[in-house]
Formats: sequence, C-alpha cells, structure tokens
Amino acid sequence: MTPHEIDPAHTDTDSAHRLSLVDRNRLQTWFLGILAFSMILFLLVQARFILISLVIAIILFSLTADAINAFSKLRIGSWKITNWLASMGAFTMIAVLLLTLSGIIISQVNAVVTTTVGYTDQAITAISRLAAWISPEAEQMVETSIRSIEVSGYLSTLAGQASNLLSATTLVILFVGFMFAERLWFNTKLENLLHDKAKARRVGRIIHSIVRRVNHYLLVKTAVSVATAIAVYALMEGFGLDFAGPMAILTFVLNYIPSVGSIIATILLGLVALIQVPEPATALLVFVIAGMVQFVLGSVIDPMLMGRALRVSSFGIIISLAFWGALWGIPGMFLAVPIMVAAMIVCSHIPSARPVAVLLSREGLPEIEEAGTLPEEDTRVRQAAE
Repeated sequence: MTPHEIDPAHTDTDSAHRLSLVDRNRLQTWFLGILAFSMILFLLVQARFILISLVIAIILFSLTADAINAFSKLRIGSWKITNWLASMGAFTMIAVLLLTLSGIIISQVNAVVTTTVGYTDQAITAISRLAAWISPEAEQMVETSIRSIEVSGYLSTLAGQASNLLSATTLVILFVGFMFAERLWFNTKLENLLHDKAKARRVGRIIHSIVRRVNHYLLVKTAVSVATAIAVYALMEGFGLDFAGPMAILTFVLNYIPSVGSIIATILLGLVALIQVPEPATALLVFVIAGMVQFVLGSVIDPMLMGRALRVSSFGIIISLAFWGALWGIPGMFLAVPIMVAAMIVCSHIPSARPVAVLLSREGLPEIEEAGTLPEEDTRVRQAAE
C-alpha cells in the first residue's frame, strides 16, 4: 500500500474511536453536572437555617445601602453626617425593627395558641357544616377525621417554631452588622478579585440592577401588604371578631408570597369568621369583602405600582415558589421571587445561560442594563479604600 493510499477499515476505526471519546466526555460532563447539582441541593437543605438568614440579611442590607449613601452626604449646619454614623444608625434601626417584629409575632402566636383551644369544638362544627353541603356522609367523615387530629401537638410545634424566630433574628442582625462593616471595601475587593476594572464595573452594574429591581419589588409589596393588613384588621374589628391582630399580621406576611399568599389569607379569614359567627351569611360577607380588598390591592394597585420593574414570568414564579418552598419551606416561598429576579439578571449577562433568562422573563426579553451607571461613591470612601 502506497503512502497515498488510505485503508477504509482503518479510517472507520479511527472515526468510531473519536466518536466513542466524544460520547464518553459528554457522558462524563452530564454525570459531573448531575453530581454537582445534587451536592448543591444537599447543601441548600442541610444549611437552610444559615442560608435563609444570610439571604434575608443581604436583602435588608441592600434596602438600606442607598439610604446610607444619601444620609452620609447630608449636612446639619457645619456638621456633616459621616458614613460610619449613617451605617451605625441604619444598623441600629434594623436591629430594633427586627427584634420588635419578632416580639410582636411571638406574642401573637402565644395568644393564638392559648385561645385556639377554646374554639376547637366550634371549628369542628363549622368545617363539618361546610362538608354537609356535599352530603351527610361527607359531614360525618370530615368530623371524624378532624377529631382524630392532635391539635395540641400542632399548637406546641407552632409555639416552638415561633421561639426559633428569635434565634434567626439574632443571626440576621449579626450578618447585617458584618456587611455594614465590609461595605466600604466591596468595590476594591471586586477589582482585586477580577484583576480587571472594566469587568469589575460590569459586575457592579449587574449587582446594582439586581438590587434596584429587588428593592422596588419589596417596597411595593411592603406598602401593599401594610394596606391589606390594615383593611383586614378594620374588617374583623368592625364585625367584632377575635384574632384581628394575628390575622392582620398573617395577611401581611402571606401577601409577600405572590398569587398563592393572598388566596390562602382570604380563605383563612373566611374560616376564622365562620368559626366565630353562627350565621354562615355573615362569614360569607366577611369572605367576600376580604376577597374584594385582596383583588383591588393585589391585582390592580400592586401591578400599577410595580410597573415594568419585575418583568418575570408568572409561570416561572409558580415554579420558583414550588422549588424554594420544597427546599426551605415557607421562608423559601417568601424569598422565591427575589432569588428568581437575581438569577434572571445574572443569566441574561452570560451568553450560554441566556436561554434560562429568556424562559424566566415575562416577555422573553430579559433586560440587560449595559448602559447603566453605578451610584457614585463618596470621595472619602474611595480614598479610604485606596
């Protein structure tokens, strides 16, 4: 065989060998990806207490960072508010607010635990009446099932979970305090980490975009939740119902869960009214009024105030709620939307991950803020960092 001649059998063998190597490398990549994803899920579940506290601390820190920058530029006569003083004031405000809210929630949970026992029989009767609309057999079956539930055990668990809230609050306060202490050096650390000022500024713009959108979302949600909680409290007081305070707090908290939270809050309010009043028509009226309040504030006012800041898919929100709810429980459902917004913005700046951002966005056009500008740093802070 001359050098110019090629053995077909030899060529086929080399091609098959190359294909087998490609398939082997592809299989190895998939295997490593599945293994890495499994490890990440394992760590998310096992370290959920610390991770939930850390994410909440990051959100609180981002909410107050711009306010600190604004206050640090104010002057009162000849006296100028220093960055350190503004940071200490923000940290003190966050600590006092979190501890106060934790105390209120714990006291309301304890009040519900001590009072609910007296409403056990009324609750069973009310729920059985609802089942009676289906059939008498359903009424008997529902009543038997409810009476087999150990209510005292669930109430004790609820009280224990409320007590754990204080530990989580303390951890969040510690995280926020250390973040305030490190905030002056963030840009310098980012530049030294990436070894490229242009790339560092690009990453800074991405972070600023995430912070801006999440802050807008949380501020709107907080305003709408406060208005809804006040309306629920006034509604229950107007009808002379018990648990007005706990139901207002529960409504405020549940409204942070998109779509599902307001529905759950309205159903619970209707059940509480049905348990306490003898006439079903009165409970139905309370339920209808609460539903109208939730519809106006949640479906009209909320989207109008939110504008185009969020721009995430409704179906994606449901998937995110299910995923983070399965991993972190109820706190995960509260944090699902901020995490989803952050993931969408980050993926929109990574070419290989852009399809994920397209799927998570509402119109299929995730916003890329390349032309965005970062908030100007204080000259004193820049000099201190250098």
